[in-house]
Amino acid sequence: MPCKNLPPENPVPPPGATATMTATRVNPRALLGDADFSAVMHTILDNNPGMEPGMAGRILVDALAYLATAAATSGGLAPSRVVDEGWHALILHTGLYQTLGARLGGFIHHVPERPDPGRRSQASIERTIAAIEAAGYSVDRDLWRGPEDTTIPVAANCQHSGPEGPIVIIPKPKG
Repeated sequence: MPCKNLPPENPVPPPGATATMTATRVNPRALLGDADFSAVMHTILDNNPGMEPGMAGRILVDALAYLATAAATSGGLAPSRVVDEGWHALILHTGLYQTLGARLGGFIHHVPERPDPGRRSQASIERTIAAIEAAGYSVDRDLWRGPEDTTIPVAANCQHSGPEGPIVIIPKPKG
């Protein structure tokens, strides 16, 4: 089944703008062109047999919003289990992921942890949702349920926790 990409519903940042625009809601979907978005969305579908293309697109959009916010935030953010699936798919497209990181201001390393419900709380999810919304993005709350919620099954089997967050940002080299 071919993937269809809908036109952006929200204003998008102009080329070269950072994801820290807060005056209006921005559309993270605009961070990728149609071909790249479709390729990453198909990776999500390939990793999750039976998932509907619309769900894979939603996951990818929230993963893009998460990454844009994480790139502009110093630690303390963690994706939900479902949104992490979109992040994993983006990472598999290494060239695209490197270019996206450069556009967002730095390469965002993924530092996985084995799932451990004792280290994960809904508070880390809520803190991340608040940061994403403060950055001007909308959040698809169905994708940000607690770590034990399996309403939306995904292949991702890692978690991110701790006050330092799951990311390490390496700024772009100068020159």
